[in-house]
Amino acid sequence: MTASVDVSWQLDGIVMDGTVVRPDGDGPFPAVVLVAGSGPTDRDWCSPLLPGNNGSARLFAEAFALAGIASLRYDKRASGPHAMENLPRLIGKASMQSHLDELVAAVEVLAAQECVDASSIVGLGNSEGALHVLHYATSKQDVPFVGIVLAAPPGRPIQEVLLSQLALQAAQVPGGAELLPKVEEAAARYAAGQPMNPDPGLPESVRMVLASFEAPANLPLARELWVESAGDSLTNVRIPVLVLIGGRDVQIDVHADGDPLQRAAAGMANVTFAFPPSANHVFKEDTRTPAEVAASPGNGYNAPDTHLDPESLTTILDWLQAIVDPARVTSA
Repeated sequence: MTASVDVSWQLDGIVMDGTVVRPDGDGPFPAVVLVAGSGPTDRDWCSPLLPGNNGSARLFAEAFALAGIASLRYDKRASGPHAMENLPRLIGKASMQSHLDELVAAVEVLAAQECVDASSIVGLGNSEGALHVLHYATSKQDVPFVGIVLAAPPGRPIQEVLLSQLALQAAQVPGGAELLPKVEEAAARYAAGQPMNPDPGLPESVRMVLASFEAPANLPLARELWVESAGDSLTNVRIPVLVLIGGRDVQIDVHADGDPLQRAAAGMANVTFAFPPSANHVFKEDTRTPAEVAASPGNGYNAPDTHLDPESLTTILDWLQAIVDPARVTSA
């Protein structure tokens, strides 16, 4: 048996919401704080931009509880059911620091739960969320992490990751490959501090992605993200780190992102790498080709028939068992 309860707290006068899932028993239990990826991704790792509500974070939380691990997953202030009412108050204030502030507040809430061992909290971030977990782990905090899981962390600057993703999108449109230089021109203007001014001939989906980096609600965060990679902070982490990149990930690549991260972590005994071959970007088991994924609405990440990749889940649980009290964690 497990128990799930919704919690809320305030940060800078804005209410934040999350869900705590706890194992059966008295505790205290080790715990994981789950940090979502970019955009309006909510606590479950679902998004209004993607069809489906079968989010990986909820599935991870349920699996962790069955293994004896509590968790908190939370809506960023620009995500979840209150996003639209919060956005006007966040314009011009979204930054890497504001996301770190949200994570700090969430960890404090998690640590205050009676069922949680505040000395055994792990941060698990997906995609952009991995960067926020890294920032937490490399800064002085009242509740330090005992370890972090970087799930699909960008090993390249976000600019390079974005261009590779847009190239895949463009390839699905007739003549789209020939338009890629126009995407690169827009990106170069942005990198130089100028407006992107994307060519009107680009597919609407590509222009929307580019425009999101200039939307007032996303600044200055978008410009900070543009040049950042996980390798920038990874070398400064001293606690145990698990880096996971799925072999079926069409956004973060095993080699293009994994190789620079492995070079950055060379000689760091505290960093472990795993590349589960059947896992996609949100660590669902996926047998589709990259083209099939790109052609699926919302990449098909949260379809009702999707499930966590078994190898990824086993890898995470085994790693958690090794860094917290083994008697309190059940391996998969």
